[in-house]
Amino acid sequence: MLTDEDVDASASRQLAEKVDLTRVAHLEQIGVFSDPDRVPGARVMATGFLGLVPLGADPRLPEDTAWHPVDDLPTTALDHGLITDRAHRRLQAKLSYTNIGFALAPAEFTVAELRRVYATALAHDVDPTNLQRILTRRGMLEPTGTTAASGPSGGRPAAMFRFTIAELRVTDPFAAFRPPAD
Repeated sequence: MLTDEDVDASASRQLAEKVDLTRVAHLEQIGVFSDPDRVPGARVMATGFLGLVPLGADPRLPEDTAWHPVDDLPTTALDHGLITDRAHRRLQAKLSYTNIGFALAPAEFTVAELRRVYATALAHDVDPTNLQRILTRRGMLEPTGTTAASGPSGGRPAAMFRFTIAELRVTDPFAAFRPPAD
């Protein structure tokens, strides 16, 4: 961290410098990790962040860096697995009661594309009809008035949507998307 920046500015700067992430749609602290034994030797604390990049963003990564599915991470150093798990759980929770999906979705999308974003982040299937109904009822989605290009099998083109607000808002403090009952 530079002497003239706070921890949030430092995180943004480091993302821009190290992994070419200049367009982070959402960045928030998820906790301070201060177990005295988290790093052998000297006492070292870390601030963990949840950073979200919209689908389709393709930042330039250093050769020693790669994207990994959250459910199939390689072994991480120190307590970085714990930090990643906490960030993933925070995202899963926020998808239930906020409009944070805007930070993961492209600017315009079909309901099927948005369903894939939610299902991937939540780690369970999501019914597209219910997702559209809930997000529309909360005032989070609006149709663009356009349609997606027809797929290879033809059929009626899917309607395109966008999020109504591109900044974090609590939309339903009592809601929770839950995995389907078995």
